[in-house]
Amino acid sequence: MVEAQALAQLPGIRHGFFERKNGASQGLYTSLNCGLGSGDDRQTVLKNRTAVATRLSLAPAHLLTAYQHHSPDVITVTEPWNITEPPKADGMVTNVSNIGLGLLTADCAPVLFADATSGVIGAAHAGWRGAIAGVTDNIITAMENLGSQRSKIIAVIGPAISQNAYEVGPEFIENFLAQDPAHQQFFKPSLREKHFMFDLPGYLTHRLERANISAVSSIEKCTYAHEDQFFSYRRATHRNEDDYGRQISVITLS
Repeated sequence: MVEAQALAQLPGIRHGFFERKNGASQGLYTSLNCGLGSGDDRQTVLKNRTAVATRLSLAPAHLLTAYQHHSPDVITVTEPWNITEPPKADGMVTNVSNIGLGLLTADCAPVLFADATSGVIGAAHAGWRGAIAGVTDNIITAMENLGSQRSKIIAVIGPAISQNAYEVGPEFIENFLAQDPAHQQFFKPSLREKHFMFDLPGYLTHRLERANISAVSSIEKCTYAHEDQFFSYRRATHRNEDDYGRQISVITLS
């Protein structure tokens, strides 16, 4: 589990960006696969999720993950839900203690938010679609609706695919340049003609800094490059593997 210093020092908040280690899954899912949507054995995934919950002093039923669909949609969590019928969302916020807001990723960026002064936390699953559509902005607004102050919010971008591993085509970059020509700074030429390398963590950092929150930091670990630590959708795709595991990132209020 990777902890961010910016969050670890906050009173009343527990969190972790979990790696793929120390779990029970086998094969493609070795070993801490927490994705119920994967093809892994369901009971094994539940066992892995229980281990994560225990590490953060949570009841297993209070470790929540939504049905992520690459959107800017954010929900306010007031109580646990049935994990077999999760709501659709890519962001969650809460001011309720001992509810774990969990994000499942395998190259997309997990972003954890906290305002310790107001006792409000948030979590955003930020792939490129959700990022450009404003999922992180919507998290901040939803936290404000719970009494948080923008100037008190800290955000940390967790392990995600790095620019050196994220090649995209011409249609991809056009989406970002149409939003703002200055977004060119997050792309560098690829070895392939008319292709580029995209800096997702850099784009998210820029977007969060422009939101005028208290502080933004990033855990600079590439999910694609570090196979021993992280699952990666793109790495699995390049190898023509049938499926891939998902790591989990969690934040909770004491």
